[in-house]
Amino acid sequence: MDFLLECIGFPPSLDEEEIVALACSRGEPTPWRGPADRHRMLSLGGGLQVRADKDPERGFWTLTPFYDVPHRLRLSIQTVVRPSDSPYDALLTGWAAPPPPWSDERRRGAYRLSTWISDARRLGRRVQVGQVLAVSIAGFALSVDRILPPRTRPEGHAFEATAGARIRPIGGDGAPGGCCDVSLRVRAVRRILNEVTGEPVEMVICAAPERPLVLFLSRWQLERDGLPMPRAGCRIEGTFLMNGRLSGGLQAAQKTP
Repeated sequence: MDFLLECIGFPPSLDEEEIVALACSRGEPTPWRGPADRHRMLSLGGGLQVRADKDPERGFWTLTPFYDVPHRLRLSIQTVVRPSDSPYDALLTGWAAPPPPWSDERRRGAYRLSTWISDARRLGRRVQVGQVLAVSIAGFALSVDRILPPRTRPEGHAFEATAGARIRPIGGDGAPGGCCDVSLRVRAVRRILNEVTGEPVEMVICAAPERPLVLFLSRWQLERDGLPMPRAGCRIEGTFLMNGRLSGGLQAAQKTP
């Protein structure tokens, strides 16, 4: 069982072939990706989804977790990688939450981000370096290293929620694309029910510059590693696969006189 699928409520005991069969029988076509007999999206409720894609040459299915994030994050594009074997996907890297073009603040608050998008056909043929796109993404835990308890807040002192926030793409030869090491403060935890399995899923909303980042963790991994369930005020540290969709392109605003 793929541990990424544990993040959206599929228990380790469930066979991946069962999920593929459910996606094929109960899922919906994804016309922006390809033919209905090779690309299916199964809704799990509450914005959770699992995507099933069949490789036409090798004949096997891959399963990808997905969450329909309602808000947008601005991303100033540095690189776009389009896999030759999957024209529907693209790996974007760039600066998230960049300052507006008229601002004198260079990159204050901006951070490096690497993420996959599943609707790469909407990008067009060329994306210029520095072009700002809007993406809606969520992170799915490859591993959770630590869940640190809330800091004690001295009387009369308020901590900034994004203080100490860290998001860093994993680079180097052989490193998986779209993966980031993060250290983020938890703002809120909301429960979503996977309507297919009946398992609860914890959606962890973390403080980050400009827009919160939504993370999903495997409760089975936390139990195996003796880690507590996250709660508001905690800090999460680990490695997450970022995945989502393109939700808009932003034109450069004109500087007001």
